[in-house]
Amino acid sequence: MRAAEVSVPMSTVTEQTKAREAARILASQDLPGLVVVDGKGRPVTVLAGTQVLRMALPPYCQDDPALARVIDEADADVILAGIGDRTVADLLPAHRPELPAVSADATLLEVASVMARSNVPLVAVVDKTRVMTGVITLDGLLDRMLGT
Repeated sequence: MRAAEVSVPMSTVTEQTKAREAARILASQDLPGLVVVDGKGRPVTVLAGTQVLRMALPPYCQDDPALARVIDEADADVILAGIGDRTVADLLPAHRPELPAVSADATLLEVASVMARSNVPLVAVVDKTRVMTGVITLDGLLDRMLGT
C-alpha cells in the first residue's frame, strides 16, 4: 500500500491566517493540529492545538493551573479573547518543528519510519513540486498497518 492510498485531505492554514480562524478549524474538525502551508500549498510546519491554548490562556493560568479556577465555566469563552488579532505566525514557536513529508508512492513502512523519526503524529503527502496532496495521521497509519 502506498501513501497516496492512505492519505486524507486536511484543512490547512497559512502564517497569515487569523489565529481565531485556526482555532475554529481545529475545534470544528476535532483536529490535534493544523498543517501550515506557504503561498504555493507546500507544507511548512504544524500548528499544534496546544500552541493555540498557550497563546489564549492568561499567563497566570499557565504558571499555576490552580489559578484557572478563578474563571468560571460560564466565562471560559473569554479565553479566546486572549488571542486578539494575532495570526498563525504569532502562535508558532520560535523553533518550528519541520513537518515531515513523503511522496505519494512511499510505502507505509517508509511513512512509519518518517513519522517515528520526526516525533510528529502526521506526515504530509506531497507531489513532485512539494505541494501537499493530503496527510497521513498516526491513527490512520496504525489502522491500516493493523488492519482495523
